[in-house]
Amino acid sequence: MIKVLVADDQALVRGGLVAVLNLEPDITVVAEAATGEDALRAAADTRPDVALLDVQMPGKDGLATAAELRAAQPGCRIIICTTFGRPGYFARAMAAGASGFVLKDAPPERLVDAIRRVHGGLRAVDPELAAESLATGVNPLTDREREVLTQARLGHTAAEIAKELHLSHGTVRNHLSSAIGKTNATGGADAARIAENNGWL
Repeated sequence: MIKVLVADDQALVRGGLVAVLNLEPDITVVAEAATGEDALRAAADTRPDVALLDVQMPGKDGLATAAELRAAQPGCRIIICTTFGRPGYFARAMAAGASGFVLKDAPPERLVDAIRRVHGGLRAVDPELAAESLATGVNPLTDREREVLTQARLGHTAAEIAKELHLSHGTVRNHLSSAIGKTNATGGADAARIAENNGWL
């Protein structure tokens, strides 16, 4: 029996995934979680074979959770299951130690197949997304540039970003300028949009 943990902050989605998986004769859902922190606690208690993690969850997101879970339980295989097929998410998921990446709009049988494949030591990724990720390349942004763009995405001015991140106004402008150049954007808001669309934030 393949023991699975399902982590998704949307109760209806989580419940649907659990219902589908529990119909399979060789799969049983041993834990559910709505946040990354809850997923890590549940994994410690139930020792799942496979963890199905959403990317966007409150608190610790699925990618950070994947990295921590991989370090704590190397034998647990991880599949990222998300609405957002962004190349940057895919690349970050693989870097975090995920063995699979499945979109939520995929047929249920694809998810079930992915669980069986990663449990067997294989990878289960969308080939088109993998190709797009290679074409897009690695995230060119530094951690600080990502922080600044995350604030810019929220509509904050350079002065507000400087105050929030405890940086000088000039430093924020330099980081914004660098991020704009790296994303070939027309301004800070455009750079934030491009970075988000690529899954770099």
